Amino acid sequence: MEDPSQTPAPALPFASSSAGAGSGASNVSSRLRTAAFAPIGDEGRAELVETRLLRAISTGAFIEGERLPSENELAQLFGVAVVTVREALGTLRHRGLIDTKRGRGGGSFVRSSPGVVQEVNARALMAMPRVALADLGVLYEVIVSACAEYACLRATPDELDVVQRVLADARELPAGAWRRRITDVQLELASLSQSVRLTSEHVRVQTEFTPLLALQDSDVEQRHLTHDSLIAQIEATREGDAERARAVIRTSIRGSVRWLSELRAKLLARSAGADVRATLEEHGGSGAAGGFTEEAM
Repeated sequence: MEDPSQTPAPALPFASSSAGAGSGASNVSSRLRTAAFAPIGDEGRAELVETRLLRAISTGAFIEGERLPSENELAQLFGVAVVTVREALGTLRHRGLIDTKRGRGGGSFVRSSPGVVQEVNARALMAMPRVALADLGVLYEVIVSACAEYACLRATPDELDVVQRVLADARELPAGAWRRRITDVQLELASLSQSVRLTSEHVRVQTEFTPLLALQDSDVEQRHLTHDSLIAQIEATREGDAERARAVIRTSIRGSVRWLSELRAKLLARSAGADVRATLEEHGGSGAAGGFTEEAM
């Protein structure tokens, strides 16, 4: 397969204040934030602004204690009125996801609220039709596989060494830190395709899918399966084996979609008034997913 002309991915706005996730972490957070703040335009309802900000927090684009852009900045980024942004921030504040401070050095800051975010993500999963979940998984698989194919042609050993180092010490991190590190690795692997359009589309879909994928993080076995699949993907990319990379990606993503489908069924079947978090904890301990070396679906 002939390698088309290579075009480096452009730098994107918003520098990350998080540290210690490897040399690519700043660029990764920048990509996530750019996707989160894509203009909403005429659909500029407070609910959509709220959803975008929630995704930014869920994906780790903004971490605990970090300041969100100002109301005026958010209004400009989203293409909506300031009052719409203010309403969305008020809802997030009421839900315990952000704190707002007045005066010099004030603004809206992300709170430590993993349980709240997890419950919000679980309710989003419940509201998503089963077919829509499967379709999102198909789209994500196609985009990740396409990025991997071109990375097999274009990635250098030094670039892969950097990504592998970012992944190396992440396996036993706490769930929240692990998810941020894994998202970093997934987006860095996508950027190794050196395709601007593929990488941008990967960021867009990852921003939508990561809050659902993060529901798996209470399941240690599932975290390890995801971690091992990324190791296998890096090895396949290093060997230039696109077919193997696609197989690893296919099995990992389809396994995650099955896990989420089972969780969704449990959440919908729970008795009226039952605690969503209790169902999440129960499903998280079940280890309900196949290994990344299996053939899936």
